[in-house]
Amino acid sequence: MNNLLLRGGRPWIPGLPIDTADILIVDGRIAKIAPALEAPDVEIIDLAGALVLPGLVDTHCHLDKTLFGGPWVPNTGGRTLPGRIANGEGRRAELGLPSADYAANLLDAMISGGTTQVRSHIDIDPEVGLGGVEAVREAAARHADRVDVELVAFPQGGLLTRPGTAELMASALADGVEVVGGLDPAGYDRDPVGQLDVIFGLAERHGAKIDIHLHDGGALGAWEFDLIIERTRATGLAGRVTISHAYAMGALAPDEQRRVAENLAEAGVSMVTCAVGEAPVVPVRVMHDAGATLALGNDGVRDLWTPYGDGDMLRRINSVAYRDRLVADTEIELALLAGTYGGAMVLGLDDYGLMAGAPADLLVVDAPTPAAAVVALPPRKLVLKRGRIVVHDGVVVTEK
Repeated sequence: MNNLLLRGGRPWIPGLPIDTADILIVDGRIAKIAPALEAPDVEIIDLAGALVLPGLVDTHCHLDKTLFGGPWVPNTGGRTLPGRIANGEGRRAELGLPSADYAANLLDAMISGGTTQVRSHIDIDPEVGLGGVEAVREAAARHADRVDVELVAFPQGGLLTRPGTAELMASALADGVEVVGGLDPAGYDRDPVGQLDVIFGLAERHGAKIDIHLHDGGALGAWEFDLIIERTRATGLAGRVTISHAYAMGALAPDEQRRVAENLAEAGVSMVTCAVGEAPVVPVRVMHDAGATLALGNDGVRDLWTPYGDGDMLRRINSVAYRDRLVADTEIELALLAGTYGGAMVLGLDDYGLMAGAPADLLVVDAPTPAAAVVALPPRKLVLKRGRIVVHDGVVVTEK
């Protein structure tokens, strides 16, 4: 079952030199990485010196909103957060959203680019109910052996300001949704303490993780970082709390960025950045130097918020590196680290990566270095999920 010998690749293992080695996969897991391995009765694939990366991790997308693979829909959402939220909710029924078919189309594109793990925020409100959860679960089921999908119960239209939403989120968590979401506790709900009371209370009652969209900028956003950090310490939820977007972080003064990053690291709170439009990017080097966890995601793809995107996480890593002015190879690799190991830490994947015992989730590209792969976006020669070849030369394999 899923036994392979990948011959002569160059595995990227952060902190170690990139040398030619074989990767033995047994029962869907990496059994050994070493030169000149021998294993009888297994399929051998010659990688001919290609670079081997761990499977990419998209920790922030919106599968329930996507129109991917459907007819072109002109964007009418405007440029403000409330306007985009209202437009998205107002046109859902007209466009057949949430759609399992569109979500499955986008997952197919993500898989073809080498993504093996996804966290998707799902709108929860009294109008749509748990329809988005059902649609995305159906889409994920169609790709169950190609990608793992974790769901966030997300109050896109407000939590405290939308009566009934908290109860629906509790129902979603009771039904197995893994993460409780939030949205601008101060800027949108205008009651940061009240919203955090609800979010952290739900997480504690249901054993869920937390992932809060935070678009608020400036001093307000920085103050909310401190509130979330303090609440995480008080509840003992270190390693289970994420701040997504965190636009304020990218615009803070350098000393304040370092202070926040050090507090994030100490409290076990992670951040996710998506390099969306002109919005500030969380500073990759500052987070790394502080030992704080940073992950990446595509955010919206071909939906009523944006007509852009293709689901390719390597392209998103490229965008973050470009936007954050990462130019040295070691700096560019930090963006790749965030799009792989950083995402795995956010999702709580303790056995992730190119190491013995880990699930064989990986991708293979022709590139001289990891930084070159990020910059050049080479075709994905192979993508493996739990040792099974799911993409060959950029095409998703339906039977293998």
